[in-house]
Amino acid sequence: MSLVRVHNFAISLDGFGTGEGLSQEAPFGHAGERLHEWMFATRWWHEQTGRPGGSNGLDNAFVQQFTPGIGAEIMGAGKFGHPGWHEDPQWKGWWGPNPPFHTPTFILTHHPRPSIEMEGGTTFHFLDASPAEALAQARKAAGDLDVRIGGGPTVVRDFLAARLIDHLHVVVVPILLGRGTRLWDNLESLEEAYDIEAVSSPSGVTHLTFTRSPEHD
Repeated sequence: MSLVRVHNFAISLDGFGTGEGLSQEAPFGHAGERLHEWMFATRWWHEQTGRPGGSNGLDNAFVQQFTPGIGAEIMGAGKFGHPGWHEDPQWKGWWGPNPPFHTPTFILTHHPRPSIEMEGGTTFHFLDASPAEALAQARKAAGDLDVRIGGGPTVVRDFLAARLIDHLHVVVVPILLGRGTRLWDNLESLEEAYDIEAVSSPSGVTHLTFTRSPEHD
């Protein structure tokens, strides 16, 4: 069966995956871009945004695992748009006409709307569904390829609580946010289901990988 993967999910030292005060002008609230500056410095990101240069070390090795083998993505309403986006029929996400997913992408929302076909192979589908129900649809769309859970923190947490994630890559960024939405709440003893490795990067971030233990498959 295909795997369910999370890649490059950044949190603060105090566990917040996004800040407080999200809006159309501030997609990550008061956190700004601080959770993702490590990624913006990589060669992979520079290539994605059509710029030369970028670092080619450990962070780049992790970030470029985002795409290979992925056949579908699931994300939450909060990643797809600003608070209240469902009231704007013209809203098609943050990413312009050619989003970076290039696969069927399933948006978990209490306000479903018709699917939107974008450039580059991305089609947004809107579901009011449980994690297990959404995963069943995404796996059907992905075929033999894997399904990526794209975030935000509430969606990743819900899939972890349901024990549906096989591989989780979390990047701990050395900042304190103090408020926002936390990843780890109500996931006591999660570590018992995973083999965990930690690698520190010269950039100051720590890469944590959680791989489901064979006895918990």
